[in-house]
Amino acid sequence: MICVLESFYKMPRIEDLTEVQRQTVLNFPCFEYDDTPFVPPGKPVHQIRLALVTTAGVHLRGDKTFTAGDQTYRVIPSNIAARDIIQSHSSIGFDRTAAYRDLNVTFPIDRLNEMAERGIIGSTTARYYSFMGAQTNPRRILEETGPEVARLLLKEGADAAILTPT
Repeated sequence: MICVLESFYKMPRIEDLTEVQRQTVLNFPCFEYDDTPFVPPGKPVHQIRLALVTTAGVHLRGDKTFTAGDQTYRVIPSNIAARDIIQSHSSIGFDRTAAYRDLNVTFPIDRLNEMAERGIIGSTTARYYSFMGAQTNPRRILEETGPEVARLLLKEGADAAILTPT
């Protein structure tokens, strides 16, 4: 899978960035956690209700687009057609061509629905959630909008979530 993604996403080399961009990347304050818990699933995969959460900046056509630094989220019904979802995430860090050709590269909505139909997973949640990626200070996501989405997923009975970055 990594080889496939590398061919779709052409990440810039650090030496190709401007000096300001290079220093921003090299000095980015990444969060570190000592206590990330692993929680084993409480039931077999074929019984799990699965959610999809992304930082791909995707949303329904007609929804408010994401802008740089936007730490809100968009709700995407799990039964919506992929053609009705667009991506307003922009970054010098990736080429969106593959996602334009097939949204499932970054937001596998069709694949999850197929897995549910085939009985590979129990079901999907009725709603998926999308955030804007490329955050320089995701404090609001960590403290407010992220926990809000987690509560919504628990309320809907999600057993697990697939997290897809862009």
